[in-house]
Amino acid sequence: MAEVILKNIKKVYPNSEPKEKKGLFGKKKTEEEKPHRTHHLQITDEGVVAVQEFSLDIKDKEFIVLVGPSGCGKSTTLRMVAGLEEITGGELYIDGNLVNSVEPKDRDIAMVFQSYALYPHMTVYDNMAYSLKIKNVPKDQIDKKVREAAEILDITQYLNRKPKALSGGQRQRVAIGRAIVRDPKVLLMDEPLSNLDAKLRNQMRAEIIKLRNRINTTFIYVTHDQTEAMTLGDRIVVMKDGFIQQIGTPQEVFDHPSNLFVAGFIGTPQMNFFDARLALKDGEYYVEIDDISVKLSEEKQKRLREKGVKEQEVTLGVRPEHMNIADKGIKGRIDVTELMGSSCHLHMTIKEKDAIVIVPREGNIENHMGQEIHLNFSGNVAHVFSKEDNHNLEY
Repeated sequence: MAEVILKNIKKVYPNSEPKEKKGLFGKKKTEEEKPHRTHHLQITDEGVVAVQEFSLDIKDKEFIVLVGPSGCGKSTTLRMVAGLEEITGGELYIDGNLVNSVEPKDRDIAMVFQSYALYPHMTVYDNMAYSLKIKNVPKDQIDKKVREAAEILDITQYLNRKPKALSGGQRQRVAIGRAIVRDPKVLLMDEPLSNLDAKLRNQMRAEIIKLRNRINTTFIYVTHDQTEAMTLGDRIVVMKDGFIQQIGTPQEVFDHPSNLFVAGFIGTPQMNFFDARLALKDGEYYVEIDDISVKLSEEKQKRLREKGVKEQEVTLGVRPEHMNIADKGIKGRIDVTELMGSSCHLHMTIKEKDAIVIVPREGNIENHMGQEIHLNFSGNVAHVFSKEDNHNLEY
């Protein structure tokens, strides 16, 4: 129901320490003026920069997922949209209105928290109805909205129960129901499934997808779980150390990672990385590693030519499922095998680095432990990253 625009949003937490320190004999000792980094976040004279240069246009009814490791700034960004954190710099627009100074209650947003945050002394019905009651919505409208939301979330049978009588998944449904009864323009969800076990997380992901198709609102969803990001989002925003690393559809980010961090973060198991060389032969690009030379696909050739990429040492990335056992190629030793139903994960040591290769399960895989094998890959699945700044040389 609303477009959300973030323009150069910045969040700085003020330093708790004074800018000047005293040395021996009380003499003032001046700290360096230039910014530096501690624990991967930038420290300036203003303070710790938790989010920096965050710009994103979220379309009406779009489902956006902010994903990244703990401490990357994704929840802080969500809380700034909600109004729970003050915006240090930049502009935030919801439905065309600048809301930097607007109180959370006046932003027409709703938020679902990781901890459910239900009132334990109230029934499910009263928890869901509470925000409407304090707005003096007529009782018949409250009843209609609560029962409609309960039906969508399949919790009608629990309306007279209290939260302590519900499972974790049921409580999270109630928390979502409490949010959607308000018909918010924007629904914010901060790691809502992280407290659930694996089976419930899978079920709730499906429920959220169904919910998204039944209510007309814009979703902004925060998670550290890239599986959730890949399955839920229309677009995903990958973050690290307060900066956006890449924005794109799940398939775009998976197939065309912009840098080494995105390539390693998106995908399970993560991408394998090797030292290699990007070579030019008769105007064609090849990746050389050990005793093999693999010609890159025409699509990759075109992008590298357009960028004018020269021969150089590179970091080669190949996903576990894209490596094949061969007669010659990259040599590695199988350390551990994991049987995963129809496939087998081979944990290997390749060029003194850990790597994982996924192969079809054939016979008694356990007998392969300790064996040395050769691996190869095709040119359409190879990713080449700069040794200097880790960016994908195709982009």
